[in-house]
Amino acid sequence: MKPFRRVTARAAVLNRADVDTDQIIPKQFLKRIERTGYGEFLFFDWMKQPDFELRRPEYADAGILLAGRNFGSGSSREHAAWALQDYGFEVVIAPSFGDIFRTNALKIGLVPIVLPAEAVELLMQTVAGGASLTVDLETQQVTGPGDLVVPFEFEPFARESLLQGLDDIALTLKREETITSFERSHAAPVDTTLLPA
Repeated sequence: MKPFRRVTARAAVLNRADVDTDQIIPKQFLKRIERTGYGEFLFFDWMKQPDFELRRPEYADAGILLAGRNFGSGSSREHAAWALQDYGFEVVIAPSFGDIFRTNALKIGLVPIVLPAEAVELLMQTVAGGASLTVDLETQQVTGPGDLVVPFEFEPFARESLLQGLDDIALTLKREETITSFERSHAAPVDTTLLPA
Protein backbone atom coordinates (compact mmCIF):
# COMPACT_ATOMS: atom_id res chain seq x y z
CA MET A 1 0.00 0.00 0.00
CA LYS A 2 1.13 3.55 -0.52
CA PRO A 3 2.46 5.55 2.45
CA PHE A 4 0.08 8.02 4.03
CA ARG A 5 1.49 11.14 5.64
CA ARG A 6 -0.80 14.04 4.89
CA VAL A 7 -3.82 14.82 2.75
CA THR A 8 -5.72 18.02 2.02
CA ALA A 9 -9.12 17.29 0.55
CA ARG A 10 -12.72 18.30 0.50
CA ALA A 11 -14.62 16.74 3.41
CA ALA A 12 -18.08 15.18 3.17
CA VAL A 13 -20.47 14.87 6.11
CA LEU A 14 -22.47 11.71 6.82
CA ASN A 15 -23.94 12.58 10.20
CA ARG A 16 -25.56 9.22 10.91
CA ALA A 17 -24.83 6.90 13.82
CA ASP A 18 -24.41 3.12 13.56
CA VAL A 19 -23.74 2.98 9.81
CA ASP A 20 -23.08 -0.71 9.33
CA THR A 21 -21.05 -2.50 6.69
CA ASP A 22 -24.18 -3.76 4.88
CA GLN A 23 -25.21 -0.14 4.32
CA ILE A 24 -21.69 0.76 3.19
CA ILE A 25 -21.57 -2.09 0.63
CA PRO A 26 -24.62 -4.36 0.35
CA LYS A 27 -24.11 -8.13 0.26
CA GLN A 28 -25.12 -8.58 -3.40
CA PHE A 29 -21.85 -6.89 -4.46
CA LEU A 30 -19.50 -9.20 -2.57
CA LYS A 31 -18.94 -11.65 -5.43
CA ARG A 32 -15.72 -10.15 -6.77
CA ILE A 33 -12.30 -11.28 -5.58
CA GLU A 34 -10.27 -8.16 -6.41
CA ARG A 35 -10.22 -5.06 -4.21
CA THR A 36 -11.18 -2.59 -6.92
CA GLY A 37 -14.47 -1.67 -8.54
CA TYR A 38 -16.52 -1.39 -5.34
CA GLY A 39 -16.70 2.41 -5.23
CA GLU A 40 -19.63 2.56 -7.63
CA PHE A 41 -21.68 0.47 -5.17
CA LEU A 42 -20.83 2.50 -2.05
CA PHE A 43 -24.00 3.21 -0.01
CA PHE A 44 -25.89 1.67 -2.95
CA ASP A 45 -29.39 1.89 -1.45
CA TRP A 46 -28.92 5.35 0.02
CA MET A 47 -27.42 6.72 -3.22
CA LYS A 48 -30.83 6.12 -4.85
CA GLN A 49 -32.34 8.76 -2.57
CA PRO A 50 -32.14 12.25 -4.16
CA ASP A 51 -31.44 13.92 -0.81
CA PHE A 52 -28.69 11.53 0.33
CA GLU A 53 -25.80 13.52 1.79
CA LEU A 54 -23.04 12.21 -0.49
CA ARG A 55 -25.03 13.20 -3.59
CA ARG A 56 -24.70 16.89 -2.72
CA PRO A 57 -22.57 18.79 -5.24
CA GLU A 58 -20.45 20.38 -2.50
CA TYR A 59 -19.24 16.90 -1.51
CA ALA A 60 -18.21 15.83 -5.01
CA ASP A 61 -14.71 14.33 -5.10
CA ALA A 62 -14.41 14.41 -1.30
CA GLY A 63 -11.38 12.59 0.10
CA ILE A 64 -12.31 12.83 3.78
CA LEU A 65 -15.52 11.46 5.31
CA LEU A 66 -16.88 12.82 8.61
CA ALA A 67 -19.23 10.26 10.12
CA GLY A 68 -21.32 9.54 13.21
CA ARG A 69 -20.51 7.21 16.09
CA ASN A 70 -20.02 3.47 15.61
CA PHE A 71 -19.22 3.81 11.91
CA GLY A 72 -18.59 0.47 10.18
CA SER A 73 -20.38 -1.69 12.71
CA GLY A 74 -21.93 -5.02 11.80
CA SER A 75 -20.43 -7.82 9.78
CA SER A 76 -16.73 -8.20 9.16
CA ARG A 77 -16.75 -7.61 5.40
CA GLU A 78 -13.49 -6.03 4.31
CA HIS A 79 -15.30 -4.88 1.17
CA ALA A 80 -16.69 -1.93 3.16
CA ALA A 81 -13.23 -0.41 3.54
CA TRP A 82 -12.40 -1.29 -0.07
CA ALA A 83 -15.55 0.49 -1.32
CA LEU A 84 -14.82 3.66 0.65
CA GLN A 85 -11.25 3.78 -0.62
CA ASP A 86 -12.24 2.95 -4.21
CA TYR A 87 -14.83 5.77 -4.09
CA GLY A 88 -12.03 8.18 -3.24
CA PHE A 89 -11.96 8.51 0.54
CA GLU A 90 -8.52 8.42 2.16
CA VAL A 91 -9.63 9.27 5.71
CA VAL A 92 -12.74 8.60 7.79
CA ILE A 93 -13.20 10.62 10.99
CA ALA A 94 -15.79 9.53 13.55
CA PRO A 95 -16.34 9.37 17.33
CA SER A 96 -16.02 5.56 17.18
CA PHE A 97 -15.67 2.69 14.71
CA GLY A 98 -16.63 -0.94 14.56
CA ASP A 99 -13.46 -2.78 15.64
CA ILE A 100 -13.27 -5.07 12.62
CA PHE A 101 -13.96 -2.22 10.20
CA ARG A 102 -11.15 -0.18 11.76
CA THR A 103 -8.72 -3.10 11.40
CA ASN A 104 -9.76 -3.70 7.78
CA ALA A 105 -9.31 0.00 7.00
CA LEU A 106 -5.81 0.09 8.48
CA LYS A 107 -4.78 -2.98 6.46
CA ILE A 108 -5.42 -1.16 3.16
CA GLY A 109 -4.26 2.34 4.10
CA LEU A 110 -7.68 3.91 4.72
CA VAL A 111 -7.06 6.11 7.77
CA PRO A 112 -9.71 5.84 10.55
CA ILE A 113 -9.40 8.69 13.04
CA VAL A 114 -11.31 8.73 16.32
CA LEU A 115 -12.19 12.12 17.77
CA PRO A 116 -14.56 13.12 20.57
CA ALA A 117 -18.13 13.65 19.35
CA GLU A 118 -17.88 17.42 20.01
CA ALA A 119 -14.76 17.68 17.82
CA VAL A 120 -16.42 15.72 14.99
CA GLU A 121 -19.46 18.00 15.26
CA LEU A 122 -17.22 21.07 15.05
CA LEU A 123 -15.54 19.68 11.91
CA MET A 124 -18.95 18.87 10.39
CA GLN A 125 -20.10 22.45 10.95
CA THR A 126 -16.84 23.79 9.53
CA VAL A 127 -17.07 21.86 6.25
CA ALA A 128 -20.86 21.95 5.79
CA GLY A 129 -20.50 23.96 2.58
CA GLY A 130 -17.86 21.67 1.09
CA ALA A 131 -14.70 23.11 2.66
CA SER A 132 -11.41 21.23 2.74
CA LEU A 133 -9.54 19.85 5.71
CA THR A 134 -5.94 18.73 6.10
CA VAL A 135 -5.21 15.51 7.95
CA ASP A 136 -1.56 15.20 8.94
CA LEU A 137 -0.63 11.81 10.39
CA GLU A 138 2.93 12.92 11.16
CA THR A 139 1.83 15.78 13.42
CA GLN A 140 -1.45 14.04 14.35
CA GLN A 141 -3.60 17.07 13.59
CA VAL A 142 -6.66 17.92 11.55
CA THR A 143 -6.55 21.52 10.36
CA GLY A 144 -9.12 23.57 8.53
CA PRO A 145 -10.46 27.03 7.72
CA GLY A 146 -10.05 29.83 10.23
CA ASP A 147 -6.98 28.47 12.01
CA LEU A 148 -8.89 25.36 13.09
CA VAL A 149 -6.55 22.78 14.65
CA VAL A 150 -7.83 19.53 16.15
CA PRO A 151 -5.20 17.12 17.53
CA PHE A 152 -5.87 13.37 17.50
CA GLU A 153 -4.36 10.26 19.04
CA PHE A 154 -3.30 7.33 16.91
CA GLU A 155 -1.98 3.92 17.94
CA PRO A 156 1.82 4.09 17.36
CA PHE A 157 2.28 0.78 15.50
CA ALA A 158 -0.64 1.48 13.14
CA ARG A 159 0.61 5.04 12.61
CA GLU A 160 4.12 3.87 11.71
CA SER A 161 2.75 1.22 9.34
CA LEU A 162 0.63 3.85 7.54
CA LEU A 163 3.48 6.36 7.38
CA GLN A 164 5.75 3.74 5.79
CA GLY A 165 3.03 2.15 3.63
CA LEU A 166 3.50 -1.28 5.19
CA ASP A 167 0.67 -3.77 4.96
CA ASP A 168 0.84 -7.22 6.62
CA ILE A 169 2.86 -8.74 3.76
CA ALA A 170 5.34 -5.86 3.67
CA LEU A 171 5.77 -6.08 7.44
CA THR A 172 6.57 -9.79 7.11
CA LEU A 173 8.99 -9.18 4.24
CA LYS A 174 10.94 -6.76 6.43
CA ARG A 175 11.99 -9.88 8.35
CA GLU A 176 12.65 -12.01 5.27
CA GLU A 177 16.35 -12.47 6.08
CA THR A 178 15.59 -13.68 9.62
CA ILE A 179 12.84 -16.00 8.37
CA THR A 180 15.12 -17.46 5.69
CA SER A 181 17.91 -17.98 8.22
CA PHE A 182 15.53 -19.78 10.58
CA GLU A 183 14.18 -21.99 7.79
CA ARG A 184 17.70 -23.00 6.75
CA SER A 185 18.70 -23.94 10.30
CA HIS A 186 15.61 -26.01 11.08
CA ALA A 187 14.77 -29.14 9.14
CA ALA A 188 11.14 -29.35 8.13
CA PRO A 189 9.28 -32.19 9.90
CA VAL A 190 7.74 -33.14 6.55
CA ASP A 191 9.28 -32.88 3.10
CA THR A 192 6.81 -30.57 1.38
CA THR A 193 8.58 -30.64 -1.99
CA LEU A 194 7.75 -34.26 -2.78
CA LEU A 195 4.48 -35.33 -4.28
CA PRO A 196 3.06 -38.74 -3.39
CA ALA A 197 3.88 -41.42 -5.97
